[in-house]
Amino acid sequence: MRKSVLIFGALAIGAGSLLFAQQQGKKQPASPPAETSISFGGKTLTIKYSAPSVRGRKIFGEGGRVSQDPTYPVWRAGANAATAFHTDADLDISGLSVPKGDYTIFVLANTDPWQLIINKQTGQWGMTYNQGMDLGRVRMNMSKPPALIETYKMTLSSTASNAGKLQLEWENTIASVPLTVK
Repeated sequence: MRKSVLIFGALAIGAGSLLFAQQQGKKQPASPPAETSISFGGKTLTIKYSAPSVRGRKIFGEGGRVSQDPTYPVWRAGANAATAFHTDADLDISGLSVPKGDYTIFVLANTDPWQLIINKQTGQWGMTYNQGMDLGRVRMNMSKPPALIETYKMTLSSTASNAGKLQLEWENTIASVPLTVK
């Protein structure tokens, strides 16, 4: 009996060590999952997306990864699965009334300025986009960063007790929209 316990213990330690070594050897995904959130008076807004990096590629504009190709008129505002947006509060996003709930964020990046799209379809992969499910679109405020932004980043930040800003930053572009909790 004691011999069986020792053998089982040795096997368990060996299996645990192998699993740990395998996990240590895993490569970080090219576009790792990321999240941003903010709370206003106990109401939370959360965005979940995947954050790709430039890695020497052209991202925006003619010939860019987020291209002007009319077959892909919208960008999923990240990589991999479509960007998920949850709000516990009713919002006003740059004039668009957004009831509390779950949405997907897309961006129309082939317009000047860009347009943020709040879409009612949720849970879809990547570029699965149904324009008929749009809650609405709003114009984004555009600017240039002082230096190249290597890894894509979305942020939700507070500008007042019930107001904030959603900002997207990548490569040579910063796009943002104001939001207010109703």
